[in-house]
Parts: sequence; structure tokens; C-alpha cells
Amino acid sequence: MKLRSAEGRARARADEVRETSVTILRGLIPAATIDAWNAALQPLLKAAVAREGDDPNRGAHRHYVTLPFQDLWADPRVIDNDAIMAVVEELVGADGVMCQLASDTPLLGSEHQELHRDTQLLFPESGAETPPYQLAVNFPLVDVTAENGPMEYAPGTHMTSKADGMARIASGAAPLIPVHMARGDVMIRDVRHIHRGTPNRTAIPRPMVVIGYSRRWLFRPEVNIRVPAEVLGALPDRARYWLRFNPVFPTKAEAARQQESYRAFAY
Repeated sequence: MKLRSAEGRARARADEVRETSVTILRGLIPAATIDAWNAALQPLLKAAVAREGDDPNRGAHRHYVTLPFQDLWADPRVIDNDAIMAVVEELVGADGVMCQLASDTPLLGSEHQELHRDTQLLFPESGAETPPYQLAVNFPLVDVTAENGPMEYAPGTHMTSKADGMARIASGAAPLIPVHMARGDVMIRDVRHIHRGTPNRTAIPRPMVVIGYSRRWLFRPEVNIRVPAEVLGALPDRARYWLRFNPVFPTKAEAARQQESYRAFAY
């Protein structure tokens, strides 16, 4: 009975994504885990700000930082969470892939991004949308409020053309919804929806983690997860399976040597 109930809940969440593009699992990750991730991110974010200077990779005072897949960043309770994976498997299949682990952080001085989608049509010449093939699992490392830069999205625009979605937004038929989240909340979304980042008007960075999942046949050359062999060997079977197409390195130091290449993100 409990199994069927869990399966039913996951299916309902997946149906919500299919209909609106987003579902949010509230209070899923312990706040202490989130706070530890936030503390560990700060030196990586500081280094990114210094490295990128006047050319930040997501807009003014907004930084995308790939996270090293080791130590707390490879915690199975997060990257192999049963509740998350149940929804992901409903949407992209049990043979999908985990292909991205990163963070997106607006700072004070950030601006509204242009409205965009995170991916293109599978077959642009058709003009037709398809069932989900690429997902983002997002969770913030601080509470997300109206003041610190919530994402805004237009529900349902993942299944329209970009032009039709923009027209629906302009007419008010598909209003932009700000996503306010508490530490521990997890959002699963179809990245085809039209959305944008908004300004962080506070002095505190607002990091949002993204774990990317795709159907097994979708190759995304701009992202991958560099996996240390010793980390891979310690993971549960399901996590190892979902990481199977990522490069594996003999040491953590070698795996951590990565320069950011994911700059073209808006479609």
C-alpha cells in the first residue's frame, strides 16, 4: 500500500510538471544540509566572481558555478534522493542520465534576465513540442523571497512555441509567477518553459543549485559531471547508473580541474 501510495504521489508530481512545467517538493532536504552546502559554496563563488570580472556568465552580477562532484556535493541523500528520483524517472525514464551539478547565484546589482527557455526544440523544423526530455532539479541555499531574486516563469509555456508563449505572457494569459522557496524545498521543472531570473536587491548572495537530468539519448556537450573514481565506487547502485555516461577520473584533484564552458543558456 505504501509503495503504491509513493508511486501515486510521484506520478501526480510528474503530471503537474507535464501540465504546468513545475512542481515543488516542500521541506524535502534538512536545513542543516542546505546550510552546509551554502558554506561550502562561498569560496567557489568568490573565486568565480574574481575570475569572471566584468564578464559574468549569466548576466550582470549573476554567476553560474559548476560544483565539484565530491564530499558533501556527492551526498546520496541529495543527489540520489528517493522522492526526487521517483518524479525524475516518471518524466525522463528509469534509464535517464544525471549530467549537471552547478549553482546559479544573483548578487546585489543583478538585473532582470531576458525571458528565455533553457533549451531548443528537439526538432526545430517541426515546430512541435514533445514529452519532457530535459529537466532541472533546483533547490536554494538560502530562503528565496521577493527581494533576493526569485525565478519567474510562465506556466504552460513549455508546450507552446516561444512566439506563442511570449504572446501569452504579453496578453496576461500566462502571467509570470515568482517562485518563492524555503531552504529545503526542491523544484523539478521542464526547462522549456519561458522564465527569467530577477534582481537580487539584498547584500546576501542567493545561490540556487541545479542538478540536470536528461533522457539517456540526449547529449549535452556544454555540461557533464567529472566523477572521481573513489566517489563513484561509494555511491548507491542507482546513482552510479545515472552517472554512467560522465567522465571518471583517478583522483579527486583531477576531477576538480574543470573550466566553465556552459555560457550559451538562453533560447
